[in-house]
Amino acid sequence: MSANASPLGLRRCQVLGLAGTASLALGGETAGALPARELLAPSSAHAVLGLVGVYFGLVLLTAAWILLGRLVRGARPPTPRALVLVLAVWAAPLLIAPPLFSRDVYSYLAQGAMVDAHLDVYTHGPARLGGPLAEEVAPLWRQTAAPYGPVFLALAAALSALTRGALSAGLLGMRCVALFGVALMTAALPRLARHSGADPSAALWLGVLNPLVLLHLVAGAHNDAIMLGLLGVGLVAALGRRPVLGAVLVTLAALVKAPAALGLVAVVVVQLRAGRRPAPVLLTTLGASAVTTVAATAVAGTGYGWIAALDTPVSAHNWALTSLLGRATRALLEDLGSDLAPLAVPVWHGLGLAITAVALVVIWWRLRPRPVYALGLSLAAVAAFGPAIRPWYALWGLFLIAAAAPDTPTRHRTAVVACVLALAVLPDGGPPDPGRLLLALCGGALAAVVLWQARLAAQAPAALGRAA
Repeated sequence: MSANASPLGLRRCQVLGLAGTASLALGGETAGALPARELLAPSSAHAVLGLVGVYFGLVLLTAAWILLGRLVRGARPPTPRALVLVLAVWAAPLLIAPPLFSRDVYSYLAQGAMVDAHLDVYTHGPARLGGPLAEEVAPLWRQTAAPYGPVFLALAAALSALTRGALSAGLLGMRCVALFGVALMTAALPRLARHSGADPSAALWLGVLNPLVLLHLVAGAHNDAIMLGLLGVGLVAALGRRPVLGAVLVTLAALVKAPAALGLVAVVVVQLRAGRRPAPVLLTTLGASAVTTVAATAVAGTGYGWIAALDTPVSAHNWALTSLLGRATRALLEDLGSDLAPLAVPVWHGLGLAITAVALVVIWWRLRPRPVYALGLSLAAVAAFGPAIRPWYALWGLFLIAAAAPDTPTRHRTAVVACVLALAVLPDGGPPDPGRLLLALCGGALAAVVLWQARLAAQAPAALGRAA
């Protein structure tokens, strides 16, 4: 417990957040992204109660996070160590919960089994594997090649060999991999904040205690956790005058998911700001990255198909900005009878990539003295204007913005985005429908009523005391 923060206030946040994640875990037992044999009809009583329970818990967790933020901004903020304890308490129920908000973890397991069986994951989808694991993958992705790098696929293959295809053991193993990534993020954030002149406690609150991390990196076991963890410790190494180690770690992060490769720009900028000459800096950084890529790919045994797989198709119903605009434009052109309708979505995707490129140039030109913040904004731009987006993609930029945001309003706006996106996906990862959205709203409204009544009950003794 922190020596600075009010012990009672911090304990209340712990208990409220724990109630939220416990409700999430319990609700997920019937409404989560369950194995196929355990799936319930959405209209069944247990699934309905589970969905209400998940959103009840989600609102409690979000309220606990907001209250904790007030403590962090208060006169006696909790120490980073106390916040890490809060994170552990909140995350505990989710460790044994079924996957929540996405079925991607089943794709990870199937792809790992494919690598272990020497099948080319960059040419074939999980359907080529066949068997129980392939059946767990969402139908949309069964024919889709893996978009992930050799580092993550090597981890998935090692896990497949260790668990011998056992689903429950594989799910637990993938969650442990994600937890390791979150642990690396937690270790890196205070150091990045100090280098950037920010408050380490505020960075931890926004960067790893936010609901998106708990919902999607812990409960969802997404590989973005290990990507961000490696990226964070790589930046710490670079800022600590170990640029070669930094380049190696950032490259390993990019070999999990490609967007982390932008971290190499930050590694270069950090060295240039330290007075080193550009040519040796570029040669050293690119050389370290190239050697790491060759070595990791050789160890994984996957080959270099991941480069071509970077253009893996996105869902036709993806709600990325450019995809939405592309579909709207296509519908308009179809109504007009234009032959250009099929080009609408690709053109908008191309325009999004062009906007991203311009944004990156502007960001790095204006924020050269603040490489961590520039990298955070760059990754946010990649997520915002790319052809595909999921709520957890927001963590790419949020993680580093938390460490280096220049002012409180920026942190507040980022926190609002996190709160909104936390509500954006149903617990089974499936598409929303009016009935289930209404149930989710009921669960959230019930939590709001409970919180309001709890507040009134807490205020009543004080009001009575003043009246006496």
